[in-house]
Amino acid sequence: MDSDLHPPFPYRSLLAVCAHPDDESFGLGAVISTFGALGVAVSLLCFTHGEASTLGSSTDDLVRRRADELTAAASVLGLGSVSLHSYPDGHLAEVPVEDLCGRLESFVEAGSFDCFLAFDEGGITGHPDHRQATTVARIVAHRHGLPVLAWTLTRTVADALNEEFGAGFVGRGPSEIAITLDVDRTVQHDAISRHASQSVDNPVLRRRLCLQGNSEVLVWLDRPDTGSWPVAARDRTVGT
Repeated sequence: MDSDLHPPFPYRSLLAVCAHPDDESFGLGAVISTFGALGVAVSLLCFTHGEASTLGSSTDDLVRRRADELTAAASVLGLGSVSLHSYPDGHLAEVPVEDLCGRLESFVEAGSFDCFLAFDEGGITGHPDHRQATTVARIVAHRHGLPVLAWTLTRTVADALNEEFGAGFVGRGPSEIAITLDVDRTVQHDAISRHASQSVDNPVLRRRLCLQGNSEVLVWLDRPDTGSWPVAARDRTVGT
């Protein structure tokens, strides 16, 4: 795979902001591994331990197990710093926004990041935890003058998933998509397998990855600079 972006991606250190362990793999895995191949350093802040999951709920000490799974997946993905927190899974939207912002601010100030990576508005699945994590990322990014790049789905993929599973996926039309990545999902699949408590019985995940094929699409939620990658830019593709 040709690993050049045209024009070159201008940011060299991404901070992924997620709600749950496995978001970085199930959702962002191929994006993270592709940017890693381009020499972009990626770190992660995750707000919850994912303890409210009904998948793997028969497992003793799901909190500890999911933390261990995240550590293993992060190693596969080549993530740098990983900051895992214990805010209540399923209730992140009830936590005061400034509390979450303060936690993210501390991590940002201790590191060196020039771009945030998050789930798209609507949280992809409509999950309120996902939406809250993205909201917090945008607030903190604004304070630091940083751009926010968001993982999204095409409307075609989202509509197919909603029809097949009665789900609440939210997608974007072609005119809204800023970056299309040509991805190899080998690393992502390996990272997903490390989240065994969540991935063994997950037909929606399998179907989504099948529908996406070898492409990931991204949008700019916030872009304070006016450089060579404007918000409305399209057809920024890896592998073509």
